[in-house]
Formats: sequence, structure tokens, C-alpha cells
Amino acid sequence: MYDKINIGDNMDFTLEEKKMKKRRNKKNKKKKRICLIILFLIILGLIAYYFLFYQNEPLKSGKTPTEKEIKKLTIVDEDSNKRPIAVMYDNNVGNSAHAGLQDSYITYEMIVEGGLTRIMALFKDKDVSLIGPVRSSRHYFLDYALESDAIYTHYGWSTYAENDIKSLGVNNINGLYDDAPFWRDNKIAAPHNVFTSIEKIYSYADTKKYEKTTDDWKLLNYTTDKVNLNKPIGTKTVVNEETGKKEKIEIENPELLTANAVSIPYSNYQIRSYTYDNEKGVYLRYMNKEAHIDKTTNQQLSYKNIIIEKVSNSQLDSYGRQDLDTTGTGEGYYITNGYALPIKWTKKERSGKTIYTYSDGSKVKINDGNTFIQIMPTTYSPTIE
Repeated sequence: MYDKINIGDNMDFTLEEKKMKKRRNKKNKKKKRICLIILFLIILGLIAYYFLFYQNEPLKSGKTPTEKEIKKLTIVDEDSNKRPIAVMYDNNVGNSAHAGLQDSYITYEMIVEGGLTRIMALFKDKDVSLIGPVRSSRHYFLDYALESDAIYTHYGWSTYAENDIKSLGVNNINGLYDDAPFWRDNKIAAPHNVFTSIEKIYSYADTKKYEKTTDDWKLLNYTTDKVNLNKPIGTKTVVNEETGKKEKIEIENPELLTANAVSIPYSNYQIRSYTYDNEKGVYLRYMNKEAHIDKTTNQQLSYKNIIIEKVSNSQLDSYGRQDLDTTGTGEGYYITNGYALPIKWTKKERSGKTIYTYSDGSKVKINDGNTFIQIMPTTYSPTIE
């Protein structure tokens, strides 16, 4: 009996001990879970703190940054709706008389009377203090100012330009009547001595009650990803003649051209050319085989992108003033990073935007950088090598 009681007592003790052990294990597991949760929350808080104060500004507003917000264009501010300004440049002044062209995000050159050319530069999101020399308008330049909804700035006009500016309702600033934004450099002979600035143009736009913002300024299909025109368009399987084995090789675009040197004739004595600077990844500009130099910096003008657009032209009067077929379709080239590809341009109406596409119909993506659009006569052909 004594032994039975002892055995029972021992059994009861053993069962109680097991229950206590289980309770301790549960408590320990619960403590571990709590500790892990606290540790996880601390780590999560540190990560949030890092991103909130050191990494991305968009997170401060409670928004998760998109890829577009992280990779921004440098040539223009995509988030800005500041209205572009288009300025007509005198191009009968030599190779080192132009100020401000390097700060233009898009620049155009077109034929005018006498086989000469004139330049129009578009400015946005940059406060350029010296622009010029400013010269008179030609009516077909309006088509390219309108497609970027720019405030058109010039000093004088042809009769054709005057009529079109009025009939099309173009927001323009003409130095013949609106002299406040302009000044003359008396060290330079007139009429090649008129200059202006971005600040003066925007300020005068207020007096004319022009809108200084727009949602319709975007023209070119920019990308922040590097555009390499020599990228293979696919692969194909061939038999290696030496080994007899099948292997895949890349297919190059048959339309691809090497573009280390580009020549663009406008007439028998007006030729524009570029050479590719491989180290800087830009094209250095020349006019009639002489370097095109910025008046302010004394540096040669350089461009990331060149668009050649072939447009037919005809003579309008005995003075030699020109007309350009800016609407419809035509051929051209997109040139960047040492290579060129043929493109097609399409413009449905004078105020409509020019669309640039490749032979397969896909839209041309433009490298982040300044662009010179050379609108050249169809009677001439560019040399690309």
C-alpha cells in the first residue's frame, strides 16, 4: 500500500511537471514571436526612414515613385508646362555671331531667298540672357513654331508671313512694333545687331496677354534610355563553314549607316556639316566647312541628335522668296551616336505635329539631348559616312 501511494504520487508529480514544461514552452514561443515581430517592425521602420529622408523625394508626399519619376529627361523639364519660345535667327552673319543656340532644345534650319538659310530656335526651361541676332519671319517657319505651341519671336516679316501670322492667329512678338524685348548692339552693323532674352520675351508676353503655359508643347518622342541605332534587329541560324556546326548570329539592320561625318547642302554655296565626337557622344556643327562657334562661350556648337527632313520648295516671287511643302509626307534620316537610319516624316496640317517613323512604321525614339532639325530641299541629297 505504501509503495502504491508512492507510485501514484510520483505519477501525479510527473504529470504536473510535464504540464508546467508545456506552459513554459508556450510562453517562450510567444516571447520569441513578439521579439521577431518587434525586430521586423524596427527593420521596416529603418527602411522607411531611409527612403523618406534620403532616397526619393516623392515618398515624402506619400507616393511611390514610378520609373518615369526616377529617370528624368535633362533636355527639358517634363513636369513643366512652361510655354516654349521660338526665335528667328539671322544666318547671314558668319560662323561666330550667334548667341544662345546651344541652349535651344530644338533648332531648325530652312532655305530662304538667294540660296541662303535662316534658323529658328526653340527655348524651354532655361533663362537665356543673350539670344540673337534676331531677324525677320518667313511664313513656313510658322508651321514649326505652331507644332510646339511656341510664342513666335522675330524682327520684321515678309508679306506672306505677315498675312499668315494674322490669319492663323499666331501669338507673335515682332520687333518692328514690339520693341521693348529687344536691344541693338551698336558695335555690330544693322540689321544684324538685334538681340533679346528669355526674361524679356516672357515679360512682354504678359503685356500682350499671351498664355505662358501650355499642355501642347511636346513634339519629339524622347526617351531616357540610350538609343543605339546599331542594335541588332534579330538573330538567324547559320552553319559554321569551318566546324560544320549550327550557330546563331545577330542580324544587322540593312538600312543602318555609319554616321561619323554628315554633309547637308542647301544650295551650291550653303552647306551644313557635322562630325561625330565619339568621346563626348555629340555632333560638332560646321557651316561651309568652318566651325560654328557660340558668340558667348566661344565653343563650337554641338548636338546629340540630328534629324534631316527633305521638303520640296519653290520660288514665290521675283525677289526669290520661297514656299515649302511642310504638310504631307517625306523622307529623311535620324542620326545619333555615330549612326543613321532612314525615316519618314508626316505632318497632316500646318499646325499639326510632325511625326517621325522608321520604315517599319514604329515611332522614332529620340535620345535625351538637344536636336538640330535640318529641313533641306529635295533637290539635294545629304552625304552620310
